[in-house]
Amino acid sequence: MAASVLKRCVTAAVKVKCLSPSLSARRWLLSAAYTDTKVWEARETEAQNLAVLAADMDRIYEKNLPVSSLTMSRFIDNISSKEEVDQTEYYLYKFRHSPNCWYLRDWTVHSWIRQCLKYESREKALHTLRNKVQYGIFPDDFTFNLLMDSYIKDKDFKSACSVVEEVMLQEAFDLPSTQILSLYALGSYLATKPQLTVSETTTTAAALEEAEGRALGASLLICGLQQDNTSGLSAQLLGNALLGKLEHLKGIHAVFKGMPLYWERGYLDRALAVMERVAAAPGDAKLSKDTLDNVNDLLQELSSTSTSTSAATSDTDSSGEESGGEEDKKAEAVDEKDEAEKAKLPQYISRFKELSSQLESQGKVEAASFQDLVTALAQQNLAAAETLDLEQYQSRVQAWDAEKRQLSQREKEMREKGAQEKRERLAARAAAKRKASLSVN
Repeated sequence: MAASVLKRCVTAAVKVKCLSPSLSARRWLLSAAYTDTKVWEARETEAQNLAVLAADMDRIYEKNLPVSSLTMSRFIDNISSKEEVDQTEYYLYKFRHSPNCWYLRDWTVHSWIRQCLKYESREKALHTLRNKVQYGIFPDDFTFNLLMDSYIKDKDFKSACSVVEEVMLQEAFDLPSTQILSLYALGSYLATKPQLTVSETTTTAAALEEAEGRALGASLLICGLQQDNTSGLSAQLLGNALLGKLEHLKGIHAVFKGMPLYWERGYLDRALAVMERVAAAPGDAKLSKDTLDNVNDLLQELSSTSTSTSAATSDTDSSGEESGGEEDKKAEAVDEKDEAEKAKLPQYISRFKELSSQLESQGKVEAASFQDLVTALAQQNLAAAETLDLEQYQSRVQAWDAEKRQLSQREKEMREKGAQEKRERLAARAAAKRKASLSVN
């Protein structure tokens, strides 16, 4: 198996030690004020007995009736243990598959993630997030940040990148803080030297490796597009290159599978376009040297793979074996454009070498590693981004409370109306019985 094209990223772990002492204290991550629960816990809540609520929901579901979004909200707000988190997962699933599935409130999703973090059930939060179609968990940027930050602070960068992947799939890179945290998580994960191989086999392990590489490439690309600086441009370059590798080996349909990506072929070409854009830019934008080295390794690996494949094809052709029926001809027709893109690899390699030399001569190759760059970005910009987030969060919580009170009032009015209608029906029934009794007498 060929060595990972990301092998050089491991040096970043060493280079980080050269940064300021404040970094060793991890002060560039989300502050205590950002993760503090005072604002959230100060809101109005209704004390409920979870056993009673669960029994009520079970009875409602048995009658094939919908559970209200307020009931689901109350259930999650009253979680008080890890065991109750596990129990809540079941009711989230039931609610998602009920007629009211569209009405799981944003504050309920936020509360669910917070409760999972509070009761050490972070893996449950990630599970429901990754299986959002089954549970309806679509967090906002602030909520994503809380979950991502918890993994980063524990140095579980792979899980942090799983959160970044969900941000990418939801296309929720609106907040600068989310962009910065995501780039930091991606850079830190790459520094662990993950083996991102793409195999010709169709085993489960190979499929998982392919999916991880696709998700990482898409996350780097889409997140990098939000930052017009050396960190963002380096992320775009590597993201396009990883997707280009998958395209070269598996075809374009393997690239945009389940991803919010451009459907046109030529991801390696778009990687080179990033280099051309940096070379032509008048500003101080650069590309990190380790990212360029990784792309060079990737291209050389693809070149070796193409050579081996060509040799194997030649041997097969010389054997005189014929297996080409109508299905094979159709497959060849379908893959014709993919093969045309593969044939451009020598041109891409030549262009890459020329552009690398040009960038070097222009002084646009950054010696600092990609991890150093994203760490510095977080150190310099995250605190300012937090301030705006916290202001927006406080306003959002107030808006949630107002909406929740409005829904509770409407629920109360509907219950009173239902009770009144029931009393009127009973009274009418009793009057009818009395009238019938009098007529008999």
